Amino acid sequence: MGSLTASPQLLVVDFNNEELRPGTATWEFTCKDIRFAFENHGCFIALYDKISPQLQKSIFQASQQLFELPLEKKILNTNEKPYHGYVGQIPFLPNHEAFGIDYATTSQGIQSFSNLMWPQGNDFFSENSLTFSKIVAELDQKVVRMLFESYGIEKNCESYLESTTYLLRYLKYDAPNTKENSMVFPPHTDKTFTTVLYQNHISGLEIQTRDGQWLTLDFPPSSFVVMAGEAFRGWSNDRVLTPVHKVIMDISGNETRYTVGIFTFLKDNKMIEVAEELVDEEHPLQFQPFVHIDLIKFFDTERGRRSQNLVKDFCGV
Repeated sequence: MGSLTASPQLLVVDFNNEELRPGTATWEFTCKDIRFAFENHGCFIALYDKISPQLQKSIFQASQQLFELPLEKKILNTNEKPYHGYVGQIPFLPNHEAFGIDYATTSQGIQSFSNLMWPQGNDFFSENSLTFSKIVAELDQKVVRMLFESYGIEKNCESYLESTTYLLRYLKYDAPNTKENSMVFPPHTDKTFTTVLYQNHISGLEIQTRDGQWLTLDFPPSSFVVMAGEAFRGWSNDRVLTPVHKVIMDISGNETRYTVGIFTFLKDNKMIEVAEELVDEEHPLQFQPFVHIDLIKFFDTERGRRSQNLVKDFCGV
């Protein structure tokens, strides 16, 4: 992306704008812009200054505390849902580790994770993680409302939001020690409904646009990348792009890249189905209704991991 001005390709939405309120022309235009961004790039940059400088500092300190724990502690972060717990010590991903905290907008979700890692308690970690999760979930909900509205299906929005669970992920990417710019995480798509990412000052995220170009994303200060996952693509009847993305890091730097993100999923009993408003002659029905966790479980099979078109192979019409 280079810089904010140099990249007209990726939408930047200023959520700090006082005029961005439901019912205003600004809101209406922005809803359309967000929809266009999701359909063409699968993501956009959100400027959202609710993360104070103090919280920003604290959340990355909490991140460091977490990754400094001994391995026998880290591997206690398990979850029966695939890819929801600790990921690390993978031979072909030597520079990457991640933790997952389920139900991260509830103090119970954060506390049960924190107690597992620090039986003696760690209020600093718990309080900052919960505050961060709630702020980012709020941003995510605003984006989802705007998108539902731009498709003319606001009536479905509340039941969707009530069925959403939030997974907080702490991600760490060590600088590679090879001789050229190196990929520390290979190209993949997210299996979420939406993903909202916040990073420290080290960039590295690249996304592939619909026409196959790779864009390097620079996060301006107080900004997030909001990205569509595979479940979102299924819900939208294939209108929304689920962007392939990867992490490339410059070997001239020796700093670690920390990212903290909210990954959204729909509860086990909630069917994801295409709204009738999204089916027409130009967009015939592409997908049968499905349960989100079943999509993730399908991805966790050999056929799912090899799939070049996950939702289609899982529940295509």
